[in-house]
Amino acid sequence: MDYPGFGLSQENPVFKSLPSFLFGQSMGGAVALKIHLKQPKAWNGAILCAPMCKISESMVPPKLVVHMLTALANVLPKNKIVPTKDLGDAAFREPEKREQTAYNVISYKDKPRLRTAVELLKTTEEIEQNLENVTLPLLILHGEADTVTDPSVSKALYEKASSSDKKLELYKDAYHALLEGEPDETITQVFNDIISWLDDHSLKHNQSS
Repeated sequence: MDYPGFGLSQENPVFKSLPSFLFGQSMGGAVALKIHLKQPKAWNGAILCAPMCKISESMVPPKLVVHMLTALANVLPKNKIVPTKDLGDAAFREPEKREQTAYNVISYKDKPRLRTAVELLKTTEEIEQNLENVTLPLLILHGEADTVTDPSVSKALYEKASSSDKKLELYKDAYHALLEGEPDETITQVFNDIISWLDDHSLKHNQSS
């Protein structure tokens, strides 16, 4: 799989001297890791917010159902019959912020298509098997009460990643949507941790250039 456009910052002379960082939240965390594994030398670091390195066991149907749905995906890939829980309740700790998700017009609110669900499982399994191949500087942020993506897998990523520059921030009682669904003070803390890490690693890049 190619990622056209992701190398443009390195090719454009205006941006070539600037550090380049990957950022991914939830499923985007899986995408960021896939990009890094595809382009291991192209980035100066990655920030992963509740990354979907593995889907929480509580969110995955029983194994027999998974096998049946995987087989069905070969003949009915677009069918929306995958059983899912309400991610709003699971992801947003603050009730008022959870209610606001109803007004997000670009949010997908239907059941996932069969092929989409199968590819998500395959991708997270592949990432879980390649954690030791992650080599770039890492900032991993995860809520300890997250039931959508398992915080224990973020801990495994932190422990198994080959990078010598890695940091794991766990937030007590926080759910999945660290940047949108938590109390304001938690969201502010998360953003402060991200900005502090970026400032530090941008300075290191400038000093080594």
